[in-house]
Amino acid sequence: MTRIDRRALFASGAAAALLAATGVSATPKRGGRLRAALSLPLFDQAVAATVFDNLTEIAADGTLRGELATDWSSDATARRWRFTLRDDVTFHDGMPFDAYSLRSLAMTVEVLDTTTVDIVLDAPNPNLPYLLAHPGYEIRSDTGQGTGLYQVQKLDEGRHFIGTRVDDHWKERAGWFDSVEFVHFSSDAVRGEALRDGLVDVADVAALDQYADPRDFQTLPDGQVTTHIAATAVGVPLSVGKSWPLDNLRMAERWWLG
Repeated sequence: MTRIDRRALFASGAAAALLAATGVSATPKRGGRLRAALSLPLFDQAVAATVFDNLTEIAADGTLRGELATDWSSDATARRWRFTLRDDVTFHDGMPFDAYSLRSLAMTVEVLDTTTVDIVLDAPNPNLPYLLAHPGYEIRSDTGQGTGLYQVQKLDEGRHFIGTRVDDHWKERAGWFDSVEFVHFSSDAVRGEALRDGLVDVADVAALDQYADPRDFQTLPDGQVTTHIAATAVGVPLSVGKSWPLDNLRMAERWWLG
């Protein structure tokens, strides 16, 4: 098979040096609970991104890297893609992740062995590895279990979620919170008020409540385009993903409490 994509992997050592040079903590602290007030679509996506993994992910700097997949390549037509999978992953119920776990994808998957699969497409798609990083392509076990950094402690569908950090997860340098909590509020005003009053640490609002002190908050992903606002007590890396809100929906594994 012929490789037709080029992946630039995130260099953690260089990133740490850059963070230190700009005065941002390069060694996030472990502990605490991240609390977020979210609209319904973002609530569902954030829960999925926290509990489940994808085959690939888009890093904060926009590059593509492997998650449950370690390598991939395609044939000359970009219709048949071969993925090599991690062999050190388990679902939250203790069952091992392997090639047969990809049956949750709505695609034709041919299992070659426990760590190698071919995904066969009806039409060419040279962007398949990027597509598989998108919301909606999370990997689930037959019983609905995930492999993400946080497992479900409580889930009231569409309303309230609490997740706890998985011990000894294969992602060693990620997931700084001991737990995360997401609450759905349909009203922008209610989410903004909850943020202002310190009931949550982050909310998907584009503007602060009129009574909030701007010095206590940071707009993300940047000052020009705001999709969510976080308290300054939340530690955020220098580079924040912009493909989707909340650091590409991965705030639970990339942020920390300062």
